[in-house]
Amino acid sequence: MKCAATVCLVERLTSGPWIYWHDLEGACAHAASIGLDGIELFTDSPTQVSEAALRGLLSKHELGLAAVGTGAGKLIHGLTLTDEDKDVRARAIAFICDMTAFGAAFGAPAIIGSMQGTVGKGRTRGEAIELLRDGLAACGAHAAEFGVPLIYEPLNRYESDLVNTQQSAAVVLDGIDGVKTLADLFHMNIEEASVADAITEHIAQVGHVHLADSNRRPAGDGHTDLAGAGAALKNGGFDAWVSAEAFPWPDSHSAARTTVTAFKRWFA
Repeated sequence: MKCAATVCLVERLTSGPWIYWHDLEGACAHAASIGLDGIELFTDSPTQVSEAALRGLLSKHELGLAAVGTGAGKLIHGLTLTDEDKDVRARAIAFICDMTAFGAAFGAPAIIGSMQGTVGKGRTRGEAIELLRDGLAACGAHAAEFGVPLIYEPLNRYESDLVNTQQSAAVVLDGIDGVKTLADLFHMNIEEASVADAITEHIAQVGHVHLADSNRRPAGDGHTDLAGAGAALKNGGFDAWVSAEAFPWPDSHSAARTTVTAFKRWFA
């Protein structure tokens, strides 16, 4: 497993569960100095950071790119895969595909979290799920062309009423190629009866991990069963990225160091 920390570059955001903020070069320098293996980017678009500039920074600091987030598609552009308007859904797919191409240049997958949308009013969950499946199938096929998986993130019930557990995700993804799930320990601590058991049962579909504790502070500052989660991942042969998506508590540098300590203790 490799350890990364999130970097938010969306200027309109000033708070949220990202370790580093608004300074890509500074984030890379600090991440490398404390032994992180890479970063995960949250940008407002696939063109906010040029490929050349990012490649230069990653090379300079000997870091990898763990993944790229797509949440700005909803936050800034109002796009989701389950919007009632088919034109909006098409634009959502296009945005995700563009983010996929951006990440794939570095061997990194794109993550679909908030862009999955919600059930909404005036339709059934089943109807919304079918739209979600259609969107994931299209985006997964596109990702496969670039040689990376698409990462789909089940969210907790307070953020989405579509898919909240790894088991529910397995049902939704049945028959869809090119898509793996994200095991976000914060969301899982809310929704799963046992984080470790859910990881063990669905390890074959897990393609990425988000590391945060029960209060969304850095791992080790809450009560999530990190030992169980780490053991389940190791026993299942998980060898991809574990990326800290947590509040920068009490500050970015401290949060990053706490992450490294937790990763070495429970996941390395």
